[in-house]
Amino acid sequence: MYLEEMFGLSKKTAVVTGAGRGIGQAIAIGLAKAGAEVAIISRSGAEETVRMITENGGSAYDLRADVTKEDEVDRAVAEILKRSGKIDILFNNAGICIHKGTLEASIDEWKSVIDTNLTGEYIMARAVGRIMIEKGIRGSIVNMASMSGTIVNIPQWQASYNASKAGVIHLTKSLAAEWVGYGIRVNSLSPGYIATPMAADVPQELKDAWEPLMPMHRMGKPEELITAVLYLVSPASGYTTGSDVIVDGGYTCI
Repeated sequence: MYLEEMFGLSKKTAVVTGAGRGIGQAIAIGLAKAGAEVAIISRSGAEETVRMITENGGSAYDLRADVTKEDEVDRAVAEILKRSGKIDILFNNAGICIHKGTLEASIDEWKSVIDTNLTGEYIMARAVGRIMIEKGIRGSIVNMASMSGTIVNIPQWQASYNASKAGVIHLTKSLAAEWVGYGIRVNSLSPGYIATPMAADVPQELKDAWEPLMPMHRMGKPEELITAVLYLVSPASGYTTGSDVIVDGGYTCI
């Protein structure tokens, strides 16, 4: 009973962005198993994730929106309010990465990464935070950062990604301080290398270079992030805000 009270999400509505696959999908499923109704926002749809949740007795639906476009986000949030009546949790996950050196990457590629990873999370947090404040909801927002916001990855070069994730970490601290008076907690999650479909597209020579740098000598699994997120969005973390939780198998320790 104690664990259910501390970590259970019954009667909560959780919004997850970018949950069509990978980390977002794993977290959406985990939140649903903890009892939350899950509303998924993605550009291309998340029918498979919704099916995986509902076939196991959970509650979920998906909406299509581009997180970099404020009007689309506002329409999606309005639809969630129409269907669910409130938003208690936001897992702000949508993101992209481009592995190119600074001299090779175009300004358009820089803008694409910054717009999605940083501005997109700002737009989503702003839209959801406004609703939480208006409705007096003591909610929880978890922004997807990365260990790349703390360290510089090698041997690949990805200045735009690293800068975007460092920005997410400081955005998180800024929102946490700004909204603490409303009872809204804002934290970030910083995974290390996780075996997702995005990682599957990375050249094998990069993966071979990463492994010796990992104290655990393996990539993480998306499912290994679920409990960290459950902690951050549940009553168990009632005194935690403005924190960046690193789950990287020890990578940033060395």
